[in-house]
Amino acid sequence: MKNNITRFILLLLAFTSIVSCSDDFLNDPAPTDQVSPNVVFTSRAGADAFVSGIMRNFRSQFTNNDSAGLNSIYYARTVKGNDIIQRNTWFGFDYDNDNREPTYRRTTFSWNYPYYMINQANNLINGAEASESLTNVDKKEIVSQGKAIRAFFYFQLALEFQHTYTYDNTLPAPPIYLNLSTEGKPMSTLQEMYDLIIDDLTYATQNLTSARLAKSYINQNVAYGILARVYQTTHNWPGVEDAARKAYGGGTPSSVLANDYDNGFNDISSSEWIWGSAQSTDQSNYYWGAPHSHADHYVLSYAGTFINNDFVAQFSASDIRNLFVRAYGVPSTDYRNYITTKFTFNFDSDHPIIRTPEMLLAEAEAKYHNGDSSGAHDILFAIQSNRDPLAVKSSNTGQALLDEILLERRKELYAEIGVEWFDAKRYRKGIPRTGNHRTMGAADLQPDDKRFFLKVPQSEIDANEYIDESVNKDR
Repeated sequence: MKNNITRFILLLLAFTSIVSCSDDFLNDPAPTDQVSPNVVFTSRAGADAFVSGIMRNFRSQFTNNDSAGLNSIYYARTVKGNDIIQRNTWFGFDYDNDNREPTYRRTTFSWNYPYYMINQANNLINGAEASESLTNVDKKEIVSQGKAIRAFFYFQLALEFQHTYTYDNTLPAPPIYLNLSTEGKPMSTLQEMYDLIIDDLTYATQNLTSARLAKSYINQNVAYGILARVYQTTHNWPGVEDAARKAYGGGTPSSVLANDYDNGFNDISSSEWIWGSAQSTDQSNYYWGAPHSHADHYVLSYAGTFINNDFVAQFSASDIRNLFVRAYGVPSTDYRNYITTKFTFNFDSDHPIIRTPEMLLAEAEAKYHNGDSSGAHDILFAIQSNRDPLAVKSSNTGQALLDEILLERRKELYAEIGVEWFDAKRYRKGIPRTGNHRTMGAADLQPDDKRFFLKVPQSEIDANEYIDESVNKDR
């Protein structure tokens, strides 16, 4: 039998490594340093403390600067595209689209971190379901949070370790675990994984409400937001339209959009943030907080992120999102020509995960596919006119309208969640490098390029008796 020590350690940590934190992220209840599984589910307060510890690990210092927490997964996707240019420092290999071999840190982190979080979610689900102390109402709410977390991280695994769902849903996907186990399991299929993801999120949306302890926790709106992204990937457009609208709470775009785009993107209290990871100075991740610690060139940080000239050209001068600054003394053809002031770095910079404009644009995208071009135009223009007082309503139709919606997503969400990579992958489009990139040609991504996903880590092959070297054949 293969060595399962690594897996056992991760499972043990799922029981015990609940990290303490504070601030708005965890006002009440305060998580404990270690929560015994024998007592945690004897009260709602204990269960909430366990949830708090899990949510703290969304922004953890897991392995290294480029493998820290959820933000590291998103930022690695960000720099693989065309809009952002990364200096040859942290995330430099991701930028080159040359960071997917079985022994590489990107590969092992993108496998181990989601499974670490899934293990904790399974412990939460199983513990709450078995509790004889929690009320049925409390059980449903706690289990729903656990299932939403589990679905979220299985979704990351599905995106990171295989072609997109619509390419071939029978392809192998990472193993599925619904209980804590020290024994490995065989690879699943994309269909099996997405079935679980959708089942978990459906349960969560049906059993959560808008109430939550703080904005870094999962409520019904967040569960719908995750589900909207999943349905975008499976091309369930009626589902996208419904879930996206429920995620931002409905209403007119003008009633849910704010005017604080240029405030540094580091404050979870923004009314446009549906879900985020809050940070506090006493529990800081210091310089591990991409994008802020890389994109901000005005503080003591890595100053490693630059903006492609061609992407800058997509913004009008009157667009509030045009936060690009020419570098002094650098030729216009140099990759360092433009930086952005979108992100302000502090040791307590919060990270956005789901924002209202993303859900509005997902709804517009779904309306386009559902045959409601007029509705898509209305939402698109509502966002454009909010961001740019001189915006003119588009008259695009057909593919040109869809392309405009996808461009608006890139303009609105750049460097936040890897939106360019996510959209290209689910539409099975390539990402050719243009403009003034530091690495071009060899770093271009072709449609259905294998570099859109990673190889299975060697550590998993060594530890799991059901997975051998053949798993990476033709990957």
